[in-house]
Amino acid sequence: MNSGNAGLRERKKQRMYQAVSDIAIRLFLEKGFDAVSVAEVAAAAEISKPTLFRYFPAKEDLVLHRFADHEDEAARVVARGPTPIAALRRNFLDGLERCDPITGLNDHPAVLAFLTLLYGTPALAGRMYAYLERSEAALAEALGGGLEARLAAGQIIAVQRILALENWRRIADGESVAQVRADAVAAAQRAFGALGAGLPHLA
Repeated sequence: MNSGNAGLRERKKQRMYQAVSDIAIRLFLEKGFDAVSVAEVAAAAEISKPTLFRYFPAKEDLVLHRFADHEDEAARVVARGPTPIAALRRNFLDGLERCDPITGLNDHPAVLAFLTLLYGTPALAGRMYAYLERSEAALAEALGGGLEARLAAGQIIAVQRILALENWRRIADGESVAQVRADAVAAAQRAFGALGAGLPHLA
C-alpha cells in the first residue's frame, strides 16, 4: 500500500469528521440538542444517515468529537516526567495559563456556548462518562496496569473533571476568566497536592 495515499485518505477522513461535527454543533447550539435529529444533521452535511453513523455511532459523539484529541492526553502527559503527578499538575496549570477550554477556564462566547451545551444536556453528560472511562483506561495502562493503576487513574481523571467543571460553572454564572483564574490555579495546586499525598508512588 502506498503510504502517501494512505496518509491522504486518513487526512480526508479526519476533515470529514471535523466538518460534520462542526455542522452538528452549530445546529445544536441554534436549536437545542434534543430538537435536532440525526437526519437533519446528515442533510445539512450533505451525506446519508448511514454514512453519518459510520463516522459517529451515536448522536452524542457528534459533540464529543471535539474532545477526541484529549482522550489519551493524560496517558501521554505522564511520560514527560519527572513523575506522573508532577507532569499532570504542570500540564493542567499550563492549560489554565493558556485558557485551554478543557480546563473550563475560558469565557470566549463560542467556547462558553459549547461547554454549556455539553454540561447542560443530560444525554451528553451521560455519554461523557464513556469518554472518561477510556481516558482512565489509557492512563491506567500508562501507569503500569493492574488494579492500583486503575484506582489511581480514576482519581486523577475525576480531579481534572471536577476542577474543569467548577471553573465552567463560575464563568457560566457570570464571572470572568480574570476573576476565576487565581482560585482555579490555587484549587489545582491543592488538588494535585492531595493526589500526590495519596499516591506517593506516583509523586
